[in-house]
Amino acid sequence: MSRILEAGERVLLFDAKSRRYLVTLAEGGEFHTHSGPVAHDAIIGREEGLVVRSTRGARYTVVRPTLAEVVLKMPRGAQVIYPKDLGPILILADVFPGARVFESGLGSGALSMALLRAGADVTGYELRPEFAARATANVTGFLGPSALEHYHVEIRDAYEGIDAGDFDRVVLDLPEPWRVVGLAEKALRPGGIFVAYLPTILQVATLREALAASAFGMAETIEILQRSWHIEGQSVRPDHRMVAHTGFLTAARLLGDLGG
Repeated sequence: MSRILEAGERVLLFDAKSRRYLVTLAEGGEFHTHSGPVAHDAIIGREEGLVVRSTRGARYTVVRPTLAEVVLKMPRGAQVIYPKDLGPILILADVFPGARVFESGLGSGALSMALLRAGADVTGYELRPEFAARATANVTGFLGPSALEHYHVEIRDAYEGIDAGDFDRVVLDLPEPWRVVGLAEKALRPGGIFVAYLPTILQVATLREALAASAFGMAETIEILQRSWHIEGQSVRPDHRMVAHTGFLTAARLLGDLGG
């Protein structure tokens, strides 16, 4: 990636109080806060890490945003999967470069971006056209238009069927993923991995029952809790607030007919 910042890409500006602002650069554009505007032209053509000042003297450092920062600040049409869960999903699903991944429940595209960044080729089903459009816009806004070569979105209901087959992974953010278990058995290659993200444990229990009655095995369910720490001189303690429950992650592998 070029070190030079260009018009059309997203940058992150952060100030002396560590407040962060996600900005899409445009020639002639301006970034506004109560501290006065910053001209985009003062950033375009410069290297990442530069410092700019607003018309009232406020100081901002400019860097390219990480995936986690984009996910938390990008335009949303639906609740996103948080960064603390995106990493574990990639590990549970064992996503690798060139993996053929079926995804359904695209939401705002956070998981799609993580899968694509890991090198997967993603086929996505999304029932709501506005969510599909928002996910596609967020993917291209962060990864660039070339990402669409590996991102194939259809306005489809995954509960009604999965047309293609021989997927390496099935990753779902749906309210009733147990309805996809039988379809995933046909769509996945032997040894393929099924992963679902669910907000409540009762949904997880229903999913695990469906997985137990299927050709999937090696099922596991985990929850990720994230606690940050306050470290300032000799004052070292856990922060008073933490990112606790967001969702449960359930993974299983397609093992075939165990009774044979």
